[in-house]
Amino acid sequence: MMSTRARSVLVTGGSRGIGAAVCLQAAKAGYRVAVNYTANAEAAEHIVGAIRAGGGDALAVRADVGSEADVLAMYDLIDHQFGSLDALVNNAGVVDVKSRVDEMSLERIERMFRINVTGSILCAREAVRRMSTRHGGKGGSIVNVSSVAAVLGGAGEYVDYAAAKGAIDSFTVGLSREVAAEGIRVNAVRPGITDTDIHASGGQPDRAERLKGFVPMQRPGTADEIAGAILHLLSDAASYTTGALLNVTGGR
Repeated sequence: MMSTRARSVLVTGGSRGIGAAVCLQAAKAGYRVAVNYTANAEAAEHIVGAIRAGGGDALAVRADVGSEADVLAMYDLIDHQFGSLDALVNNAGVVDVKSRVDEMSLERIERMFRINVTGSILCAREAVRRMSTRHGGKGGSIVNVSSVAAVLGGAGEYVDYAAAKGAIDSFTVGLSREVAAEGIRVNAVRPGITDTDIHASGGQPDRAERLKGFVPMQRPGTADEIAGAILHLLSDAASYTTGALLNVTGGR
């Protein structure tokens, strides 16, 4: 693989879970890392501190990806600090409490799509404006974090979340074809059951352990395992891969 020493990457939702693992692995691969967060500045600064302690370059940047004003301000800061952007990992996302569709509020549904879908599209839009050869850029790579829920449907729990991730799959394929001749590769990783605190935010902190019996490997995945797949798709080792939806699910 070619050196990534001078490259920069924005990781949305980079202060915890899969996003934090991506930030740390990207830094080890030589990327300058923009660690996006929404509310937990302390967690984001902890990741930045760990990267800097290892000799890397990182900055924390607050933005609600569902807010266009926040996204524009975030990219302005990255432009100022890094000068260019070479990669984007659209990882920021939310779940909600277990619910049937006939019990979901409009507020819940709109929040689910604003952050998980609109936020990813807004961040990708700004990345393309900077990376595309059509706009004077040098190309780059985008990896969207989807979910196997897009295939399984999330019945009885998170149909809205599954639908949002289905939208991410479609967006990944469409955008990949739109910018393939402009030097940008666009792929997605679909994690399965992964041991992160996102389950706690949905009111089920024991969900990963409780559902491991449904996974052929009989265990949940780790954030580092998902991050490893993301780093592969970002890297030159995946130089002929675009529009791919990579399941990292333990066989589920």
